[in-house]
Amino acid sequence: MSALYLETSAVLNWLLGQAHADEVRASVDAAEAVVTSTLTFAETERALVRAESEELLRAADGQRLRGLLQRASAGWMKMMISDEILARAGRPFPVEPVRTLDAIHLATALAFTKAFADLRLLSLDRRLTGNARALGLG
Repeated sequence: MSALYLETSAVLNWLLGQAHADEVRASVDAAEAVVTSTLTFAETERALVRAESEELLRAADGQRLRGLLQRASAGWMKMMISDEILARAGRPFPVEPVRTLDAIHLATALAFTKAFADLRLLSLDRRLTGNARALGLG
């Protein structure tokens, strides 16, 4: 079975209706399984809180987006940040430098390959997509 690892930049792009939102949604809809890190939800929440505090997003719209994400992610597989993931995140990746949170996403995606040999990482961040390709997750 194949799986799609959904990284935070893709989730936010879809939720906020940005340039690639339709592509992200189509990829999610076409995936046999969608997987992600629990980190994705913390990062997404922080982005929504930040947008609300900067008055880029109304509180009511933020709540609507939170509900949308909760419904959409109900069937996704979510992996906690374990000691194994943190250890892998601390080691080098093919395309450096890699920020810590991005390294956690990459390490989580690699951990998911134990269950899904055919896993593709969906991100809109060039550092992540470059590493995903180099790691065979592109």
